[in-house]
Amino acid sequence: MPDASVVVARDNNGLVALLNADFPSHGGKYLFLPGGRSEPGETPLECAARELREEAGISAAQWRPLGAYAITLASPARVHLFEAHDLTLGPQELTETEQDFKLEWWPMNEALNAAHEGRFLLPAGPLALLLAHHHPTTEDPHEHNR
Repeated sequence: MPDASVVVARDNNGLVALLNADFPSHGGKYLFLPGGRSEPGETPLECAARELREEAGISAAQWRPLGAYAITLASPARVHLFEAHDLTLGPQELTETEQDFKLEWWPMNEALNAAHEGRFLLPAGPLALLLAHHHPTTEDPHEHNR
């Protein structure tokens, strides 16, 4: 199983880019952050940038790593979490299976409340939101430009 990357993209007003889609096999609509599996030869940051552009139509000039975590105990694959700033909006580049992905902009506190309410399908999104919220960019001396 390849590694994956997940992105907390925050605009100049602090709003977070969330995706909303219907997952009938899991019982309904869920929120999630842009992200997905790495392609061969792709770094975690390259994967994050590609997934953000494809799923949300967003490019970012500033990136901050939020850590990497095991996906399951049975696999060496990891999910790499990132925060993205200095955003440029463009068109989504959705695949056939992603056509119902709707981009929404949420205040961080409302996104965290949605995570607490179980409105996220996958656990990496809530973890990334918590890490980005508890370690604001302005306090992180390790932020770097892409």
